[in-house]
Amino acid sequence: MSSRFSVERVQEQLTTRFLGRKMYYEETVDSTNLRIRELAKAQAPAGTLYGAEVQTAGRGRRGRSWHTPAGEALAMSFLLYPDCAPARASMLSLVAGLGVAQGCRELGIPVQVKWPNDVVLSGKKLCGILTEMQADPEKIHYVVVGIGINVNLKEIPEELQQVATSLYLETGREWDRETVMACVLNHIEKNYEIFQQTADLSGLQKEYESFLVNCGRQVRIEAGKDSFTGTAMGINPMGELLVKREDGSVCPVCAGEVSVRGLYGYV
Repeated sequence: MSSRFSVERVQEQLTTRFLGRKMYYEETVDSTNLRIRELAKAQAPAGTLYGAEVQTAGRGRRGRSWHTPAGEALAMSFLLYPDCAPARASMLSLVAGLGVAQGCRELGIPVQVKWPNDVVLSGKKLCGILTEMQADPEKIHYVVVGIGINVNLKEIPEELQQVATSLYLETGREWDRETVMACVLNHIEKNYEIFQQTADLSGLQKEYESFLVNCGRQVRIEAGKDSFTGTAMGINPMGELLVKREDGSVCPVCAGEVSVRGLYGYV
């Protein structure tokens, strides 16, 4: 299977109105998120996408680096101008994570979502998402959604082998990266348009919960001095994880403020 990436073959498979219709793709960049931020300052249209074979400064949540071997992964970022309050922009990470999971399921890959937005396969991380926003207190100027998907990686760095994987390692076959990207973008745009109707996840809540690997499992919420153990019950319309404590009370947990850990592994 050819590893040379074709923007044209992605766009031939898109059913989107705007997402990915304007697409840039390079061999090597510092960070696709940074490139989209630059395009946003030049008022690029919504849905503009920047992809790369290699990122020299790619980042995940909490500033972690993201490894993208040339020709084997998908690394992309795209631009959105959501019509919602800045406080609600964090839900777009869940919107995107669900879209990645839906796209993979469409291809027959039994992925799940680890709250808030990690896409997992066989209990290991397949995809990472980083959402960044430029806003005033009352208005969002733009949002950048960065996505990294381990598609055809043949090896995972030793220090990550217990928590990360790739489509190739789990299925034993190579996948067409253009098809994976198109399927993912098609679902993300549909989810985004549903989100825009209410500026929350009420229209996506049941679908998201159907993918939620944490649901019904014991989890440890790591929030400094307030860390506790409970059972994940699902999410609310604001995208918060609902965790049932040992005393029976249900606590909403906000993404970005805590870390969620499975008691017996990554999920």
